Amino acid sequence: MSADFSHRLPIAHVPAGGQTLRLEAGPAERAALARRFELLALHSLVAELRLAPDEGGAVRVSGGMTAELDQACGITLVPIRQSVREPVAWRLLPTGMEPSDGEDDPDDIETEQDVADLGEALAQQLSLALDPYPRAPGAAMPGNPSDEAAHSPFAKLLRLKPQG
Repeated sequence: MSADFSHRLPIAHVPAGGQTLRLEAGPAERAALARRFELLALHSLVAELRLAPDEGGAVRVSGGMTAELDQACGITLVPIRQSVREPVAWRLLPTGMEPSDGEDDPDDIETEQDVADLGEALAQQLSLALDPYPRAPGAAMPGNPSDEAAHSPFAKLLRLKPQG
């Protein structure tokens, strides 16, 4: 498990009535996550979570995550401010419990010795929510798109096809 943003939770410590948690990455944690995910800056990362015991010793986690960050435009490299808002739906699994594979099931988070790292789970969810190809408004690839299309392998194949 990474130490970039760690919040370790023994799942047996979740009370029978459940509990709420607010996790917020501090400045050093945000800087480490920004380096890890190649962000220009991570201004905030906050999660509001509700934990409740589930069958078999698992723990259900629901809530939401928000983040404010700067990514570099993939074309111009100018900073782009991004807002991320993601629902959280996890099931923390005790050691030895098999993950489910249902499409509508929450994401299963395996634990190590029945301890879940909620911070790392949030970091991984953030990484999946990032725009893989950020583009500033009006940014365009250099070159004429029609020139590229004329020289594509498919255009060359069309020229080889007999007409008529």
